[in-house]
Amino acid sequence: MSLGSKIAEKRNNVQRRTIEISEWGDDAPLSIYVSPVTGGDIDKLQRKHKDFLNNMTIAGMVDLIIAKAEDADGNRLFTLEDKYTLLAEPVDLIAIIATQIFTDAKSIEEQEKN
Repeated sequence: MSLGSKIAEKRNNVQRRTIEISEWGDDAPLSIYVSPVTGGDIDKLQRKHKDFLNNMTIAGMVDLIIAKAEDADGNRLFTLEDKYTLLAEPVDLIAIIATQIFTDAKSIEEQEKN
């Protein structure tokens, strides 16, 4: 087995994280499940939103949410048809969700401890 195959196998076993969004829940916060952002995800975003990593536009953040947000069963929560609905949400909420998708909160907390 090549090193690339081992890396791919390990990646397939990575658990998704849960993001709780109280603004989108009814009685309880809405749980969104996300897998880690990959180089492929960034490549797609960069093609659509030039310089996305340096210039995180709201439209780019919404596309990230559409691409990564899933339900507990792994089904996508949003489609491109939902883009304008998401663009109508408060900018700070979209930025918070996109940041939580983009970063691993546990890793940040662990880095701050060191």
